[in-house]
Amino acid sequence: MFYYLMPRLVDIHGVFNVFVYISFRTAGAVVTALVIAFAFGPTVIRRLQLADVGQVVRDAGPATHLEKSGTPTMGGLIIITAATVSTLLWARLDDWYTVLALVSLLWMGAIGFLDDYLKVVQGKTRGLVARYKMIGQWTFGLSLGAFLIWQPISTHPTTWTSVPFFADFAAAFSAPVFVVFTGAVISGSSNAVNLTDGLDGLAAGLTAIAAATLGIFAYIAGRVDTSAYLGFFYLPGAGELTIFAFALAGGALGFLWFNSHPAEVFMGDTGSLALGGALGAMAILLKAEFLLVIVGGVFVLETLSVIVQKGWFKYTKRRFGEGRRVFMMAPVHHHFEKLGWSETKVVNRFWIIGVLFAMLAFSTLKIR
Repeated sequence: MFYYLMPRLVDIHGVFNVFVYISFRTAGAVVTALVIAFAFGPTVIRRLQLADVGQVVRDAGPATHLEKSGTPTMGGLIIITAATVSTLLWARLDDWYTVLALVSLLWMGAIGFLDDYLKVVQGKTRGLVARYKMIGQWTFGLSLGAFLIWQPISTHPTTWTSVPFFADFAAAFSAPVFVVFTGAVISGSSNAVNLTDGLDGLAAGLTAIAAATLGIFAYIAGRVDTSAYLGFFYLPGAGELTIFAFALAGGALGFLWFNSHPAEVFMGDTGSLALGGALGAMAILLKAEFLLVIVGGVFVLETLSVIVQKGWFKYTKRRFGEGRRVFMMAPVHHHFEKLGWSETKVVNRFWIIGVLFAMLAFSTLKIR
């Protein structure tokens, strides 16, 4: 919105010309998202408490988590509201990158909200049936892929995507494969963040790191000079995605104020599915789907730990008649808790690993 007010404001004073610059609007988006989260958070938490929307903690989890039972959940509404309002205020709304990223956040957030509502309000332990949740995720992913083919948003071939560490090589898909690929990326990223959301502040902090990293890549892709120098795809208009990415990071950091240990509120599936879907959508729009594996390295490791645990348990049960485990508990953050690490130590160390993965992602720009 501020971008469209700029011509009138410039007539008042030339200083308002700064609203043209993506860097200025990105800084404004971060601060705005933080302020909205700080201001809106207490109200949301009170409303959730009054509605008795409390988290249900499994008995199978770490014993220290039982005391968290009843903590308000569905706090992802704080992040979604902060990121959405901030983006609407600071980004150009005639840019497809911004619009599609926002739609991904809201669509996946709606799926997560329905799941949380069924679990904590309707009292259905399983929440939204897994296959219906997957249908919702895949519907958006497939629709996004089909839309990008039908309505290309850049001059670059829609079905091409960059390959980390290679400047002059791109992976090219056929149209049907590309559509399925986008569905897999959206579903995989949203579920990966969902699996990671098991400790106070873990998913929020890692999302802020990943979103900011993708935001920097969006800025690079949106500049013809920088993208050419670094050998990255030039995607006109992608720079606006920087604003959304940092608004999302700001919303996540603002939520972290209330979600840090001991958490006053949990994001629930409302937040985790929305954040994961938004990260996946940004990666698709930036043609950086494979790069997302590095940027979200911790999310990937968390998901792999669950896959390995379940796969090994089923295999050994079929082979030896008794299921065996690779980890003491999956996802892997619970394994370290079982080893005796405090919750805050696990979270802080996983954040550090998240930053290292971000640095590795940036290194792909020069190691080619």
